[in-house]
Order: sequence, then structure tokens, then C-alpha cells
Amino acid sequence: MAITDFERYPLTFGPSSIHDLPRLTQHLGGAKIWAKREDCNSGLAFGGNKTRKLEYIVPDAIAQGADTLVSIGGYQSNHTRQVAAVAAKLGMKARLVQENWVDWPDPLSDRVGNIQLSRIMGADVRLDKAGFDIGIRSSWEQAIKEVKDDGGKPYPIPAGASEHHLGGLGFANWAYEVQAQEEELGVFFDTIVVCTVTGSTHAGMIAGFAGQDRPRRVIGIDASATIEKTRAQVARIARHTAGLIGLGRELRDDEITVMEGWAGDFYGIPVQSTLDAIRLTGSLEGMIIDPVYEGKSMAGLIDLVRSRDIPATSNVLYAHLGGQLALNAYSGLFR
Repeated sequence: MAITDFERYPLTFGPSSIHDLPRLTQHLGGAKIWAKREDCNSGLAFGGNKTRKLEYIVPDAIAQGADTLVSIGGYQSNHTRQVAAVAAKLGMKARLVQENWVDWPDPLSDRVGNIQLSRIMGADVRLDKAGFDIGIRSSWEQAIKEVKDDGGKPYPIPAGASEHHLGGLGFANWAYEVQAQEEELGVFFDTIVVCTVTGSTHAGMIAGFAGQDRPRRVIGIDASATIEKTRAQVARIARHTAGLIGLGRELRDDEITVMEGWAGDFYGIPVQSTLDAIRLTGSLEGMIIDPVYEGKSMAGLIDLVRSRDIPATSNVLYAHLGGQLALNAYSGLFR
């Protein structure tokens, strides 16, 4: 099968925009930097990278006759907010397990930002004190069971949609979207930089780009602070997705790059490089990024460009995945 053989339920505006970041480029004095904006890719509750993944998952949920999307994330999960939006769009219910993945001292973290929007959109939000892990969660499995016991028809969507068997397709398609936009723009992006946590965004990109003629470097910047788990999960999802879309060969280890050094010690806790990256992109480009995902991937991009690990001759495409709403739960940072 090819990517075009999979049914896709349109939830985005179409191809997300690509634009250059000339002032950031000039400031860093190296590679030319562009951004592809998943943070404004949809009219559903501010969109984001998970909305793109859900386009390939929704047809399966409809086919199974589901009436409730059941998913999980942290208190400030962008993913669960997007699941809530899609459920509202489809006329389904949403049952969301929100675990305490981030030990951050903001008393409003369970009331503002993403979780507030999920509640506005009618989702059944259940708080859980459990901490962070990228694997399958017992609290999520319990929520699925509860929906069944109540007579509902649950459709399970794991954290970040990453462990879903179709979870990599959205960003495999993104890779082909980039290829088409390159032809329009007259540019080739030899380097892609993306944040990696549960893995299917990065993994889908790897699988999609692997089937194209020109080689490129797809760099995942770890923000999980559980690097070995994340590397293994990205590799597994990338290989599974490559098989789904008929790549016709095994992915090589050198095609799967997850770099550490910018996550800090814990998921969701910003470090100095995170805050510096947020301020830099905001003050130079008016582009807002967040302390959980994009602040860490942008910190990685900044250092890799400055050190010439990414050569000065490169065209770099930065994937903005859309995490800004979580800033509301970090209200003490930018006084």
C-alpha cells in the first residue's frame, strides 16, 4: 500500500504553511531557517500536530461505530485537547485521562490552557495523580473499560496517538506535503528538526522521507528525558509505518536520529536553554513556542546551527508542532 491508499478525514485547513525566519537566521549566522506551522493548521481548537495524526485515525473510529474517543495525556496535554476538539466535530463524546506528568509548581495547571479548552468542548476530563511515562497506561485502559461498562462504544487513542497502529501516517503524509511545497518554493530542505516525545510525529516523517529520492537529515530533539525509551519507540513506529506505506526496504539505523542534550532532567520542566529559545524566537520573529516541546527542539536547533553541526549551507525546516497553550500553566516564568 501507499500513503494515498489510506482513508483520510480532513480536519486541517490543507497543507500547513512554510515561511522563512530571516531574523533568526541572521542572528545565528549559519544555516537558513524556515518553519512549517502545525500550530495553526486547523480551525479545531488551535490545531497542532495531533490533529494531523487524527485525520488517519478518525475513519477507523467511524468504521467501528464508536461513540466515545478515549485518550490520555498530562494535565496540559496538547493531544487530549485535540482529541476533545475532534470528538466535538464528529458529534462523539471524549473521555480524557489527564495524569500529573509534570511536577511544576503552578496551582492552576489543571485549570488553564489545554485542559480548560477540553472542558469547554464538553470532554469528560478525569484527573489522575500518576507521573510521566511514554508507555501504555493502566488508567487509560481503565477508562476504556468504564465506557464499555456504561454501555458506550469506546475508541482507544493512546498518548500522542503514537502507539496507535495508524499513528505514524499523518506525518508520513507530511513528508510528501513538504516535497510538494519545496517544488512551489524552489528550495530543498536538507535538514528537518522536530521535537520527539511519544515518537510518532518524528517516526512518521522518517518513514515518509525515506521513500523520496533525495536524502535528508531528520533530527528528532528529545524532550522526554527518557532517551532510550524514546529512541526505541521512534525506531519501532518508523519501521512499522514504513511497512504500512510500502517503503519496500528496511529503514537503516542511520535514518533514525534522536538527539539528547536539551530536555533537562524531566519531561515538561523547562531549563535555561528552553527559556532562552522561547525569548529568542518571540523577540526576533514574533513566533511563540512553548516550554514543553518547541522550546526544547528550538534550543537544539539553535545550538546545532551555531556549532555548525548543521552546516551553514543548509536549509533547515523547523516543525512547529503547536504547544503554546501550555504556556498558561507556566505563568511564573516570564514576569
